[in-house]
Amino acid sequence: MYKILISPLLFLFDAERIHYFVAEVLHIAFKIPFLPNILKSIYTFEHPDLVQEVAGLKFRNPVGLAAGFDKNAEMVDQLEALGFGFIEIGTVTPRPQPGNDKPRLFRLKKDKALINRMGFNNKGAGVAAGKLSKRKSKILVGGNIGKNKDTPNENALDDYLICFRELFDVVDYFVVNVSSPNTPGLRDLQEKGPLTALLRELQKKNQEKINPKPIFLKIAPDLTWSQLDDIIDIVKQTGIAGVIATNTTISRENLKTDRAEVEKLGAGGLSGAPLTHRSTEVIRYLCDQSNHAFPVIGVGGISSPGDALEKIKAGAGLVQVYTSFIYEGPGLASRICKALVNK
Repeated sequence: MYKILISPLLFLFDAERIHYFVAEVLHIAFKIPFLPNILKSIYTFEHPDLVQEVAGLKFRNPVGLAAGFDKNAEMVDQLEALGFGFIEIGTVTPRPQPGNDKPRLFRLKKDKALINRMGFNNKGAGVAAGKLSKRKSKILVGGNIGKNKDTPNENALDDYLICFRELFDVVDYFVVNVSSPNTPGLRDLQEKGPLTALLRELQKKNQEKINPKPIFLKIAPDLTWSQLDDIIDIVKQTGIAGVIATNTTISRENLKTDRAEVEKLGAGGLSGAPLTHRSTEVIRYLCDQSNHAFPVIGVGGISSPGDALEKIKAGAGLVQVYTSFIYEGPGLASRICKALVNK
């Protein structure tokens, strides 16, 4: 029903407006007695074989919602009812920021893809922490953290540390985002020197805690093989938990949408089905070259149970969806879970 009736209607309107509309609908729905339980019974599939332990955390199933959908941790309880095994909030920054100018989110329907140049629009780490402290669900939550746009790279560590401190007591794991293409200069932090220093200091602060939290690094799909070798080395050197592969791409290759139309949309990160092959390649390379020395969470172009299975076969311990959640609808997580049990 979603793909036949609901999504064609939603897709008539601006992508970002519809995102906020859906969020509001979810909030209203959860105020109606019994409806949350009905949604959970429809969209949640549980099975002992789905339970995964990764980085010391026990996930009820390996299908998560990637960062970007719930930037301010406002929908965790609602999204938990849609069958996800974990939810990643953010990207959050120390101070609130409006993000880039609108319009900044575009659908490429022929490609089942999105282009976004949101620019870390969020209400700040303090607001996200406050929301998470009041949540009712016990689903595992990751905190995806970044720097403010006006913070120079030489001071980026300060921003990441602020987010780390604000969120530490209310998230189960952290994700260091240095791979978004929508904050000027951010991807420069993926270079080996600055990235090693950043992660080493974060991990130092983490290890000072009584119960340290797993820290993952989210990387771009556009890294070269030698840069991926550096990532493997950095993970081993700093002792962080693992890698999330991958973020959005700046590539516009092999799209079905007319090139002139794509160029007219302008800059931004591309996500969705066109990323399927490359993200799986990156996962496989990291796992093979590191001899599975650390966990990898696979994300990028997972539009079907088959896509998820391919990423798990490539070595991913967990997977995340985002763009396909918009194109395929709220039943995607349960369909993937059922396929994993029946594989």
